[in-house]
Amino acid sequence: MSSNRAQNRPRRPGVPYPLGATWDGEGVNFALFSENATGVELCLFGGADGNHEEARIEITEQSDQVWHVYLPAIAPGQRYGYRVHGPYDPAAGHRFNAQKLLLDPYAKTIDRPLRWSDALLGYEIGGPDADLNIDRRDNASVMPKSVVVDDAFDWNGDHLLRTAWNETVIYEVHVKGFTWRHPQVPPAMRGTYAGLASPPAIDHLRALGITAVELMPVHQSVSSHVLEERGLTDYWGYNSIGYFAPDLRFSSSGSLGQQVTEFKSMVKALHQAGIEVILDVVYNHTAEGSHLGPTLCFRGIDNLSYYRLQQSNRRLYADFTGCGNTLNMRHPRTLQLVMDSLRYWVLEMHVDGFRFDLAAALARELHDVDRLAAFFDIILQDPVLCQVKLIAEPWDLGEGGYQVGNFPVLWSEWNGKYRDAVRDFWRGADQTLGEFATRFTGSSDLYGPSRRQPHASINFVTCHDGFTLHDLVSYNFKHNDANREENRDGDNHNRSWNCGAEGPTGDPIVNLMRARQKRNFLATLFLSQGVPMLLAGDEIGRTQKGNNNAYCQDNEISWLDWDNVDRELLEFTRHLIRFHQDHPIFRRRRWFQGRPIHGQDVHDIAWFRPSGEEMSEEDWRHGFAKSIGVFLNGDAIPSPGPMGERIVDDSFYLLINAHFEQLAFVLPMRQDCSGWVKVLDTSDGFIQPDSTVLLPGERVNVYARSLVLMRLVVDARRRAATGRDAAKPVAGNPVVLK
Repeated sequence: MSSNRAQNRPRRPGVPYPLGATWDGEGVNFALFSENATGVELCLFGGADGNHEEARIEITEQSDQVWHVYLPAIAPGQRYGYRVHGPYDPAAGHRFNAQKLLLDPYAKTIDRPLRWSDALLGYEIGGPDADLNIDRRDNASVMPKSVVVDDAFDWNGDHLLRTAWNETVIYEVHVKGFTWRHPQVPPAMRGTYAGLASPPAIDHLRALGITAVELMPVHQSVSSHVLEERGLTDYWGYNSIGYFAPDLRFSSSGSLGQQVTEFKSMVKALHQAGIEVILDVVYNHTAEGSHLGPTLCFRGIDNLSYYRLQQSNRRLYADFTGCGNTLNMRHPRTLQLVMDSLRYWVLEMHVDGFRFDLAAALARELHDVDRLAAFFDIILQDPVLCQVKLIAEPWDLGEGGYQVGNFPVLWSEWNGKYRDAVRDFWRGADQTLGEFATRFTGSSDLYGPSRRQPHASINFVTCHDGFTLHDLVSYNFKHNDANREENRDGDNHNRSWNCGAEGPTGDPIVNLMRARQKRNFLATLFLSQGVPMLLAGDEIGRTQKGNNNAYCQDNEISWLDWDNVDRELLEFTRHLIRFHQDHPIFRRRRWFQGRPIHGQDVHDIAWFRPSGEEMSEEDWRHGFAKSIGVFLNGDAIPSPGPMGERIVDDSFYLLINAHFEQLAFVLPMRQDCSGWVKVLDTSDGFIQPDSTVLLPGERVNVYARSLVLMRLVVDARRRAATGRDAAKPVAGNPVVLK
């Protein structure tokens, strides 16, 4: 198998660990796992285009199913790839094809984007059984190459921020889309890691009050041939092929390996601004797709080990992701790949946590989702990963894949039930009041039984997948024609309401209602218990023109439009997040009493009808109920601060009216209450501090579909005179808080 060009090249046996290409200052150790291969060749490339094969080296050393060799005098910047020999027998699960150059699964840099060619297929094209016949064409000229990297970087004391969960505000953002149109970011930096780290970008995040950016996938990804044929691209990046390599799309430098340094510099700059970095990672499937997909990496290295195959027909893949394949998390080497990747991004790249795409697929042992799966057991025991933020997208597309609330300790989850309940409530759907109240208080029904706390709920109203906030209040139907799938793609059930007109309109009444609804959603998000997540651009009124599945739109549909910012909405969002951060009552670390929210003798929270009477069990069962008052007691926060100090906050009365008509709410009375001050009204926005003090028993008009927040003004003399615990109710007239 060896090329004559490699006969005289010095080599040593090398070692089987670590996997990948490791430079030690003198040379490089190459190590590749393949359980079922019969031979492995390492190919070195050079030349102006990186396609000249300078050497082909047969790897003869094998230890514990790892093929390894050490080459002195090889340095960072060296391009390389593998050719793996073995049987081409799809029926047995084997798809080896040594004519196909393969990426290193542990490559820390990939030298170029993938451009489609039929030579990337491991089989001959033609007929329904085409994949049974091996393709003999060499693909090296069209195949991206792996690159040796020097991991050295001056972090200058940088470390993980470890922001407490209850102080976290997440901003889900696409690296390119955030700055591509930003006029204050230098043109060469727009849409890149450097652009996200630029002063204008960081200034916006800090002014907004963001504590963590959740980056949409930054692992090296590829666009499918189907998208390329439609003239589109995989903009979101949920089609990973390199779990260690920062995506080239977001690099401002053309130099090999510089995207690693640029990514680290971005993390360092964000950390200096007090902002954590969370990565959206896609370990559930790869870009190689179904049995008719290309052979780029894992398929050609060891298909049987890396992928889950159908038990009844190993030619086909078990697909719990809707993307053609599913990684085989039951194989120890696949588990090792994922764990090594995660640790690399924490230890070498300094990221603060991960959001796992379609995480239920990672938990499937045989077929069913198993919350005690090996993957979770290993994470729990890992001294590095058990200390970072772990967020699950708690579903996949397989049977029984919706697992909201079923992930184990250490894990927080995207709470899809929160999103659905809040959307339904504000659009006026029936039978939602009790569900809304449960989600508003942190979803203890979902996370309490596993002894997790409110931060297990990542609350969101919008995310990358679906309508933006502006479109949620502007469209009843999806408008995905730009995706060129005849509007068949995307969710048909968005729980949206266009406020009276579909899409853009000049009707001032409709536009006023839309502005109010946006404030309702944002206020609900940041006044709820749990961790709020804001979709990038929602604070400035970004629209995707009704497209609820813009995964393939690398254009104005997806990019933030900094020339058309909704300044009033931006200012409202800034005030709201600052208010959320200033008041610990809205970000408690523990449940409200740890009992059902409708329970009796609850001192830290109470629920009332607009008329002032406490909600009865019968009231909760009224499907037509759209309005409620919520008392939040700032004197009854059970968890101490980081130094053990008692946490005390203002007390608030929240008046929520999702009804289509204005309602009058009666203000409650306490022994130590001298009045109430309005601090927030979504019909207008935040209220100035010198607002009028309203007396207990007075009525407050709450506009149709709006929310009002009142702050309790405490009479210190009365409180001292009673000597009562302020967390407990006292008799009074007209309303007694219980």
